[in-house]
Amino acid sequence: MKIAGLFKMKRRKPLDFVLFALTWICIGLTVSVLALVVGYVLINGVMYIRPSLFAFQYTVENQSLFPALVGTLMIVAMALTLSVPIGVFSAIYLVEYAKRGSRFVRIVRVTTETLAGIPSIVYGLFGFIFFGVVLGWGLSLMSGAFTVSIMILPLIMRTTEESLKAVPDAFREGSFGLGAGKLRTVGRIVLPAAMPGILAGVILAIGRIIGETAAIIFTLGNVARMPNNLFDTGRTLSAHMYALANEGTHPGEAHATAAVLLIVVILINALSSRIARLIKAS
Repeated sequence: MKIAGLFKMKRRKPLDFVLFALTWICIGLTVSVLALVVGYVLINGVMYIRPSLFAFQYTVENQSLFPALVGTLMIVAMALTLSVPIGVFSAIYLVEYAKRGSRFVRIVRVTTETLAGIPSIVYGLFGFIFFGVVLGWGLSLMSGAFTVSIMILPLIMRTTEESLKAVPDAFREGSFGLGAGKLRTVGRIVLPAAMPGILAGVILAIGRIIGETAAIIFTLGNVARMPNNLFDTGRTLSAHMYALANEGTHPGEAHATAAVLLIVVILINALSSRIARLIKAS
């Protein structure tokens, strides 16, 4: 039946058929590239995963990635704690409270887009100089978390802003018509409707944090040990994988780290998507 429908479309509107075919070709290429990357990383990495890679302490013999895993999770948690409230509340102000099309809103948006386009190594140099040297934090979790939070702040702001804009004005007008105030309308009507889009931005931010290497090495450092406090140095999974691959003596452990990193990203994305579906269903 679908094939017959395609031929019918071809007879009626050739251009529509061409666009339809190109769309499915692009979808197939995207899915194929994703499957190729995921399959390559897992096939070459899973075989090298062994219990010693999850030892509490890193040694030359075990090449443990557990300290790097802990450092990654700590950086993600700290960066999201810093950037998500600022990004979400800033977007709420720009969309719901600021005058639409005002000069202030345009300046903020241009600034946000400029920050989003700055290379990560520039953020790393800034974080090293400002947080590490000027504030005296050195190579630490605090320096890395603050630097990465600045990196992902434009992403969270823009995705939250677009999600809020996607909420129909009829929702707001209906709430106002029932006597609700601005704050109640935003908190009870607009934010729940925009929450799936906001969480999508948070998922993208998590992916950028986990995959960041240059800024992390400049601010957190690249020491394979368990951090004792927030002002201690450490390592993330991406930096750990880079170090092992750069040494050239532990390619198997580098592939295993890449597989674990990919699995962590998939699990976090699946959990975030699940939360978004639950919020949307409620």
